[in-house]
Amino acid sequence: MSFSIRWKWWRARRKSYPHDEIHRAGDLAETRLAKLSRAAGRANGWHIYESVRIPDPRGGRREIDMVIIGGNTMLVVEQKHWAGSFVINKEHHFIQNRKNGSQHNHDGVADRIARKADLLAVLHNKRLGLKGEDELSFRVIVAMTHQRLEWPKIPKDLKAEMVNEAQFIQLLEKTKPGPLNKDLVETLEGFNTWDEVHLNGGLLLKGDVFGFGLGKDVDDWFAERDTDVEAKLTQRRGFFSLFSNNPTEIRLSRGSKHIEAKIPYGLSLNMHVVGEKHAREVDWAMVERVFVSKPPAEWALHETPTKEKDS
Repeated sequence: MSFSIRWKWWRARRKSYPHDEIHRAGDLAETRLAKLSRAAGRANGWHIYESVRIPDPRGGRREIDMVIIGGNTMLVVEQKHWAGSFVINKEHHFIQNRKNGSQHNHDGVADRIARKADLLAVLHNKRLGLKGEDELSFRVIVAMTHQRLEWPKIPKDLKAEMVNEAQFIQLLEKTKPGPLNKDLVETLEGFNTWDEVHLNGGLLLKGDVFGFGLGKDVDDWFAERDTDVEAKLTQRRGFFSLFSNNPTEIRLSRGSKHIEAKIPYGLSLNMHVVGEKHAREVDWAMVERVFVSKPPAEWALHETPTKEKDS
């Protein structure tokens, strides 16, 4: 192997990809709210599910920030961690006024999460054949969690309840939903979340990982998964690693099963990153760790016709 190639990959292992601060702040706020919700809702039997992805009859999949279940009740939650202020116009578009003076139209925040709640409820009802009074009841909530956000007057016909962080936590602490519906647990357990690829330096890529690109044996092992898969990498970055043929080591975990391997130069994983049009290759030299969500249940995998209330 030529020295120029060794040099290229050595530099790739040493390169740092820092956090996107705006998205990082949102991710941390979501994590914080989930932790607070678990603590607040534990005594009353609330169960928390983060980043729930459901099939959409219009194509693709849609993510719900958080779904909370207790008894036969479901809370479908969209979180926004905005600073500054916002208004809601006649079309129910949420228009954020940022501290730097810029303005951003988030369109129908409440309408979108209400539609996702409808889709999720229909999937549950259809899976169990529920009709009429037996259908799942749910509440749609938009939680605005930044303490310095200025609130406008909220329209009475909005499709979601609007709460701040304290009000949301209080709801979980004071509401006793009753014995947990095991069928509802099974429904939520049937969905998956985004896959995550953490790059050296902290940048997080969310999306769908299609393959690890580490050979047939690993591909077959990956394809057989019915649980989450995690990968932790050791990147040799010292000067003498410049002369190593296998400077990257990986440990793959799938439940109680593990694979350890050394990765040669030039290999990459294949994933589709959220917001990008096409899948791309991510060099293993850039990667610190990977999380791949378990596959969804068969009934949660395909698009499902719905009785949508909004177009």
